[in-house]
Amino acid sequence: MTRGFSSVVGAAMFVAPLLVLVILWAIVVPLFQINPRVFPSLGAVGTAAMDSIRDGTLINHVGASLLRVGLGTLIGVVTAVPLGIAMGVSPAISTFLTPLFRFFSVLAGIAWIPIATLWFGYGFGAIIFVIFNAVFFVVAYNTLLGVSTIPYSLRNAAASLGAGRWALLTQVLLPGALPNIVTGIRTGLGFAWRGLIAAEMIATNVGLGYMLFVARDFYRTEVIVLGMIVIGVLWLLIDRLLLVPLERSTIERWGMVRRA
Repeated sequence: MTRGFSSVVGAAMFVAPLLVLVILWAIVVPLFQINPRVFPSLGAVGTAAMDSIRDGTLINHVGASLLRVGLGTLIGVVTAVPLGIAMGVSPAISTFLTPLFRFFSVLAGIAWIPIATLWFGYGFGAIIFVIFNAVFFVVAYNTLLGVSTIPYSLRNAAASLGAGRWALLTQVLLPGALPNIVTGIRTGLGFAWRGLIAAEMIATNVGLGYMLFVARDFYRTEVIVLGMIVIGVLWLLIDRLLLVPLERSTIERWGMVRRA
């Protein structure tokens, strides 16, 4: 009962600043008679939302963006976790790859858009590659940190009990690094969304980034703001309903914190 009440209070505290922002928006724009080309009214954005839902364009844009960010993130995670574990267990691999990681981590994501379009053309492949880059280095580095925090005494104890390489990987290293991996996925997804929107502005003809880019050409600020709201809401839903519970349950599962 207490936990349920605290969850409701926490949700209310989280939503309250957003509601205050909407109220200020509804008051300030008409009060100061702001030009719609500078910033739209709340009603104009609501009308744009209803129109785009009615004709199906918003659903198409959202669906395309979610597919891309999901697939690019999946590829990034699947390739980053094994490499991060290898770096965590092998000082030689870690020493060799660390300078490369430091170099490419600065370039991850948006910086790859120009060359990605040369390699894959304007379309699905280029965007997936950009998202993959945004996720890969963050998840690999967090996996390395997770493996590095596992005490060698625990690894040696598992080996002395007869654990082979596969058992050591699946029962010690991967579970021990899982909280850090989930944290890396959560952080990487944030970078992935930024890379996605930037890539969609120039490398495709459907998606939320493309919707923003086209609306700018026609001075449709209500569509631009609508797109920004949709992007923010989607990220909040993914983060609060999927990633935060996953991170919390993973940390609790492996004993880093205890349930209240």
